[in-house]
Amino acid sequence: MQRVIRAAVLAVWVLGGALAGPGVAAEFKVIQSQKTRDAVVTLKSESGRWVQGPNSFVLELTSSDGKPMEARTVTLSTSMAMPGMAPMIAGATLAPDKAAGRYTGKISFPDSGARQVTVSWDGAAGKGSARFSVPVR
Repeated sequence: MQRVIRAAVLAVWVLGGALAGPGVAAEFKVIQSQKTRDAVVTLKSESGRWVQGPNSFVLELTSSDGKPMEARTVTLSTSMAMPGMAPMIAGATLAPDKAAGRYTGKISFPDSGARQVTVSWDGAAGKGSARFSVPVR
């Protein structure tokens, strides 16, 4: 009987580890999504927001019909208007993810406030860009 119980506990432990182990991607929440004429740009993170300091995020490019868009070059930059001063600019580092049309990114903000985000891409489907505002808390 003890052998059966041990086997059941082991099976539950192994199955639980397989389902929730480090190989499972975190669920990402949408920070902001912007539709353009030909594409949809979506920013996601684990918390669903950008905060002061370092941030990791995912950028997804999809066509208007929802199919992933591959791009050779993708850039993301932000700016924040400062009264009486030059805008505060920050750029993100982006790298292609394993999934098509998906890019992982890192960006850091010295303070909170609304940022104007510009995402540009160049790929098989052509060139494009999107601009939208994202709050940093």
